[in-house]
Amino acid sequence: MIKPNIAQSILLYCALSIFSVTAYTQQNNAPRIEVYDKSAFKIINEFASVETLGEGYSWSEGPVWVGDGGYLLFSDVPENKVYKYKEGEGVTEYLAPSGSTNIYADAGTQGSNGLLINGEGKLVLMQHGDRRISTYDLNTIGLDNDKPKYESLVSHYQGKRLNSPNDAVFDSQGNLYFTDPPYGLSGGMNDPAKELDFQGIFKLSPKGELSLIDDSVSYPNGIILSNDEQSLIVAVSDPKKLEWIKFTKNSVGKFTHKKSFYDVSDLVDKKGHEGYPDGMVLHSSGNFFATGPGGVWLFSPKGKVLARIFTGRKTANCTLSGDEKTLFMTAHDQLLALALR
Repeated sequence: MIKPNIAQSILLYCALSIFSVTAYTQQNNAPRIEVYDKSAFKIINEFASVETLGEGYSWSEGPVWVGDGGYLLFSDVPENKVYKYKEGEGVTEYLAPSGSTNIYADAGTQGSNGLLINGEGKLVLMQHGDRRISTYDLNTIGLDNDKPKYESLVSHYQGKRLNSPNDAVFDSQGNLYFTDPPYGLSGGMNDPAKELDFQGIFKLSPKGELSLIDDSVSYPNGIILSNDEQSLIVAVSDPKKLEWIKFTKNSVGKFTHKKSFYDVSDLVDKKGHEGYPDGMVLHSSGNFFATGPGGVWLFSPKGKVLARIFTGRKTANCTLSGDEKTLFMTAHDQLLALALR
């Protein structure tokens, strides 16, 4: 963990909003911002405070901004639902079921996790319960007579069912990179329904060809690409080794050269730093927000911690509005937002 020096501490307290400083003084787990590098102020609005947009969820996850409609979608995984947030309208239920549609006899009860929008404007869902990745045509919302109709993109690797696709990212060519940990299986690693003997990081081509990038990471979770698409960052939620790892693209276009990007193993289950590395979102500057111990971390492309947003609760994922003026955070039972510059 990077700790601010005296000069940085002075800058921090000058920069924090009165609300944040006061709230933290009164209650240790109240939201606050810590800034460790002045470059963070190009993104972080020092006068903003964390706002609660919705609450009462079992485990909020997978937020995605829908640019065409100017709204946010996010998952409540245990409740098997997708919710919609739009300014002026608040939060409303959007899809149910979202990830366990009983297409398999032994399908789990969990709903979707990560959500994306593909090049056709369709919603892409990491469906935990059905152990597949599917699409949903947003134009059909409200037209379904019964349950939402999903189109499966991938569910098996070499004849074996996936564990439970968790998070994903598209590149400019339409390739989908995704992680496949066992979190959607009720028995986890030891679930009798688990068919793969590893937890994979995969690439799905636009033609539907599935290839394995890595099978050595125990609990791969959030995943993003760098702006130049030469680096792949993956969050690792293994309590034995909490870290973010980085894969670099080689001369033939494959991601290899795996190395640790940033290690936070010393913060595992530490009071005030609850939560593991999870979802991430890339900023146009090349810096990226990453959920992890304590809330949300702001990293530079080289692995320097620029700032941290302490949410006061385990935080699963985050995304940006289309204009990058708002950071949305799914934090356990809440949907949070922070105004940016």
